[in-house]
Amino acid sequence: MKAVGYKRALPITDRESLLDIELPQPVASGHDLLVKVRAIAVNPVDYKVRQNVPAEEGQYKVIGWDAVGEVIATGEKVSLFQPGDQVYYAGDLTRPGSNAEYQLVDERIVGHKPSSLSDAEAAALPLTSITAWELLFEHLQLQRQTPGDRRPTDEVLLVVGAAGGVGSILVQLAKTLTGATVIATASREESRKWVTELGADLVVDHSQPLKPQIDALIAGGKTGPVTHVASLNATDRYFETYVDLLVPFGRIALIDDPASLEVMKIKPKSLSVHIEFMFARSMHRAKDLKAQHELLEHVAELVDQGHLRTTAGKHLGAINADNLKAAHAELESGRAVGKIVLEGF
Repeated sequence: MKAVGYKRALPITDRESLLDIELPQPVASGHDLLVKVRAIAVNPVDYKVRQNVPAEEGQYKVIGWDAVGEVIATGEKVSLFQPGDQVYYAGDLTRPGSNAEYQLVDERIVGHKPSSLSDAEAAALPLTSITAWELLFEHLQLQRQTPGDRRPTDEVLLVVGAAGGVGSILVQLAKTLTGATVIATASREESRKWVTELGADLVVDHSQPLKPQIDALIAGGKTGPVTHVASLNATDRYFETYVDLLVPFGRIALIDDPASLEVMKIKPKSLSVHIEFMFARSMHRAKDLKAQHELLEHVAELVDQGHLRTTAGKHLGAINADNLKAAHAELESGRAVGKIVLEGF
């Protein structure tokens, strides 16, 4: 089968950072589905792994953690899917990824693809939807409401890095399933427009000090004090601001990798800090592994009901080494809006 992989951890500018290769087609067993991959999306985890994790000696490493495809075969323990099903998923960090024509994936972390979306549109959603859902409802513990019956609450959610992949679906989920006021950060006109279209109530510029901007919104009666923070990038830069902004017993949830945090600064307000990592369930074979299947099924339902839209921002063409290099380079620049998708081999 065709695939894109590498042997050495190299800068994306190196000719061998990603290579078009041929590999044997895998065989499904146990809870695994064999999926014929039709579209993928690229995430920061892709370039972070490529930069830091070389392949095992004599082998190629295949990465990629967002895919849409068709179930071709199933293992003997599979009960949720059958051949011919159209599926979407983020996969497992410890297994070969979706940058290949065929992939094995555990059925318990797979959902049926939203029927109202194209393959590329749906490929933008799995990893970020799981991340955003777990962050909002398992870590920040925002009050969930019924879609279409949204009632305002006193919760105020600050989303830092709202125009990126996770932020783009997180803003929508917060507006669809909670009564919180959503304050998004964005510094460029393009990204401000994007987060506003996704449902952000208010937008502040993260290239400028955040507290004076939010204090002005509070003084103007546009929002109450911040109760929750979704920190999607630059947590180390804004951590003191979060502590300053949050009400007592407020919550911070982050997804990035700060080198260090002065965590005891949260004690005077009795704040809590949570780290979201959507691969935790699959990496450690959690007892509730199937929760990610159920989550993706719910997201697909919300999409097909018109409550959520795709977060695909740019389509870079076919799945090959050159196009994946372009995707990695754009993500590494930090200027991507929405998700980058590729389709077909």
